[in-house]
Amino acid sequence: MMRLASILFSLISTTLAGTAVIAVLVAGYDTLVPILAAAATGVVLALPVTWIVAKKMVE
Repeated sequence: MMRLASILFSLISTTLAGTAVIAVLVAGYDTLVPILAAAATGVVLALPVTWIVAKKMVE
């Protein structure tokens, strides 16, 4: 399951980080700190999402 989770993490983390960055840019925050914070938040949120998705796929 760890192999599946690592593959899924690479896809899910980039998707969530990209979505968060786009949301921050649309909101009008165009400096470095909010963009990096949004990207980091997306990566951190991808951890539990990846675990849930991998668990559901293995079942």
